[in-house]
Amino acid sequence: KKRARQAEAHRARNAAQRSALRSAIKTVRVAVDKKDKDGAQSAFRTASSVIDRMARKGFIHKNAAARYKSGLNNKVRVLAKA
Repeated sequence: KKRARQAEAHRARNAAQRSALRSAIKTVRVAVDKKDKDGAQSAFRTASSVIDRMARKGFIHKNAAARYKSGLNNKVRVLAKA
């Protein structure tokens, strides 16, 4: 019974963290699609913080975090050059 309660709490926490991570990444991608340089750079800084926090907590692997950040950074840099 206790394990079931714990599992439910963990599932809810994981879902919230996954949602926060995906939302942060999506915010950057949407800003890039809209060609909003300042918005994209600001969103990237926020997303980097969220991604690093998730990696530090062990929610995602550190290499996965690096991959997310690298991909987003490339999109923002291409936009900044344009």
